[in-house]
Amino acid sequence: MIESSELIINGDGSIFHLHMRPEELAESVILVGDPGRSDLIAGYFDRIESSAANREFRSHTGVLNGVRLTVVSTGIGCDNIDIVMNELDALANVDFATRRPRPEAERRSLRIVRLGTSGALRPEIRLGDRVMSAVSGGIDGLLNFYGGSEAVCDRAMEEAFVRQTGWGSRLARPYFVHNDPELIALFDDTAIRGLTFSAPGFYGPQGRVVRLPLADPAYVERIERFEHAGWRATNFEMESSAIAGLSALLGHRALTICTIIAQRVAGDSRPDYEGFVRDLIETALSRLTVRG
Repeated sequence: MIESSELIINGDGSIFHLHMRPEELAESVILVGDPGRSDLIAGYFDRIESSAANREFRSHTGVLNGVRLTVVSTGIGCDNIDIVMNELDALANVDFATRRPRPEAERRSLRIVRLGTSGALRPEIRLGDRVMSAVSGGIDGLLNFYGGSEAVCDRAMEEAFVRQTGWGSRLARPYFVHNDPELIALFDDTAIRGLTFSAPGFYGPQGRVVRLPLADPAYVERIERFEHAGWRATNFEMESSAIAGLSALLGHRALTICTIIAQRVAGDSRPDYEGFVRDLIETALSRLTVRG
């Protein structure tokens, strides 16, 4: 039995942070950072069955083209993804009445797609392009707290990365996870396949300098030069690695797709990017609601 201190269930039967009940979770889940973007996606649904909101976590479950979908806002960062992924899995695979994991034969495998924004690390990737994270590289350290990561991580890529970049001993150990091949195939003609790096911050961890200097000014350049088995770094964001890693460990299928709003090589950005995001949402909804 899972102790109440380890899995907190609210008095109304909902999970602690997300405030969702197990019956309110669809098999297909869209993750977004911005709570307003959760509302935007729900606006496309033919009908909404349930909604919940707590802090940065805003969810809606509904139906579009006969397919049941859940959209959840996560806020920013892998620490929030740790909350969202564990609570989504508990909703899917823990019996709240007994506080026990469901038998393996009854466990649900969720289809999870994150739609976000990102900064390009290759000169040929333009503002408005989409990159899907065929491989997610985590420099956030989150997956290193969980057992079993050897089974889901590409250790050869990790060793090559540490060796090629001279990875600092004071930084979190990097990890690399390949995302779900079926989801990659579903979106293959809509986005560039990429190696996405998830950073534990927006400024220093992604090599940005405002007033504070970087401990290692050449850090991002070495990531850009990294190459292994045909893979090169394509973009920076802040959630993909945790989604990929925890999904793989928990038996779910995941993919992150981002629209590019900053060109880090050219030093350019597009702050008015909502049109790019809306196009990404509409493409994702059309693919996720294809039946048969």
